[in-house]
Amino acid sequence: MKKLLIQIVIVAAAGGFFTQFAAAQIDNQSEPNVAKAFVITCKGMIDDGLYKSIERRTEIALEAGADYLIYEIETYGGLLKSADDISKYFILDVAKKAHTVAYITTEAISAGAMISVSCKDIVMLENTTIGDCAPITLGGKLEGVEREKVESFTRAAFDRAAQANNYPAALLKAMVSMQTEVYRLKNLTTGKYEFFEADKLPKRSKKYNPDIKELIVKNDELLTLTAFDALEYGIARAKVKKLSEVLDFFAKRDGVKFAEKPVVLRTNWSEEMVRWVNSPAVMGVLVMLALLGVYIEFNTPGVGLPGLTAVICFAIIVGSKYLVGMANWLEVAVFAAGVLLLMIEIFVLPGFGAAGFLGMIFISAGLFGMLIKNAPDEIPWPQTDFDWQLFTNGVLGIAMGFVGFVLLAWMLTRYLPKMKFLNGLILVPKDAKSCNAKQVKSSSIAGKNVSVKVGDIGEVTSILRPAGKAKFADAIVDVIAHAEFLGKCTKIEVIEIHGNRVIVREIKS
Repeated sequence: MKKLLIQIVIVAAAGGFFTQFAAAQIDNQSEPNVAKAFVITCKGMIDDGLYKSIERRTEIALEAGADYLIYEIETYGGLLKSADDISKYFILDVAKKAHTVAYITTEAISAGAMISVSCKDIVMLENTTIGDCAPITLGGKLEGVEREKVESFTRAAFDRAAQANNYPAALLKAMVSMQTEVYRLKNLTTGKYEFFEADKLPKRSKKYNPDIKELIVKNDELLTLTAFDALEYGIARAKVKKLSEVLDFFAKRDGVKFAEKPVVLRTNWSEEMVRWVNSPAVMGVLVMLALLGVYIEFNTPGVGLPGLTAVICFAIIVGSKYLVGMANWLEVAVFAAGVLLLMIEIFVLPGFGAAGFLGMIFISAGLFGMLIKNAPDEIPWPQTDFDWQLFTNGVLGIAMGFVGFVLLAWMLTRYLPKMKFLNGLILVPKDAKSCNAKQVKSSSIAGKNVSVKVGDIGEVTSILRPAGKAKFADAIVDVIAHAEFLGKCTKIEVIEIHGNRVIVREIKS
């Protein structure tokens, strides 16, 4: 009897334990999981700068334990290559670590549509738009094989997103290519609507009745959808009025709870500045100022503000290209070597020889390489249409800068010396009203009939900037003025001779 009572007590205790355990499990299942959300803004032109910024901020959010990454989209598009990089990053990398959401607050046009459909879900603010991703090229027209080549790649990117995130593939294709007629048919088995291209309409069956179809996209238009239509056609998951409703939608659909307000990660000032600097217009201005600084420095003695301005402009150009991944360490080194060689030619060697020629080649090669995204061990030459697009944009910026430099340099040379309050910026050689020097055929200091020694007196026959020519007796010799620029007919004296370098100075008396 006693043994029986003990068994009853053990069974009762065990039953109570399992009852409490089951109740606890039920309570745990009824409580929603706590989720953490981060908002990452994606505004303005889509370029490599934005891609790097999105990547940086996404990694910060993931390290902080983000469960939902809400990308706030507000863009009319940009570079297709950059959009494809962002798309692959979302689908192949970020989607494995967190739930990605495209939150369209104004418009997601062109490349903006590509990065939006690369997120698992799209939520649109009321009266916003998405679509129109037909590729275009700057200053030209895509036709025939060239257009199909670019569109084929773009369609493949949209197909990848449709398969990864369950969007209607036919509608996404209609955002890229015209001549894509799309119909909506009701699946009689599931009761849901599906989308088909005109040449892929299903035949009559128990599942479909092709006679009852609705034309959604005509064959002569590109698809652009409002938030209302995107929601109806299954591209947008929800249409909201504010950010809090985005969180409410996912809390209800996914059974999660957002315990705190989402952290908003915006681009920092340096990222915005780098993106701004790399635009063709700003790059053109920097190139113009850099060349103008070099030109003014050549026309003034010593090293002053124009030279410093040129150095700063070149540093900004090279640094911005490096930060967005357009310039690698080899291209920066080649450019720096070119600048060094050019400085040696200007300040150390007379005239313009091998060092100056090599310097110009190195600088040109470095700048050319920075217009194309390539690894240090790859030849910097455009390989794809996207590379050509980047290269064209870069060349456009440099060309605008060069044209602006030529115009400003001409204006400075012609008008600046006449302006009393600005003529100090460019050195004007002294007037030589009584100069009667005759121009004779130039001879080299190495000529057998020329004999120049320290202390000889001569006369300038061409402006010394600081190098030029001077007349000694009956011969004209290449000379270099000592720390000054001298005009024609200025009386000079030879103060040093180093090989074929003849250093002169003005005779003040």
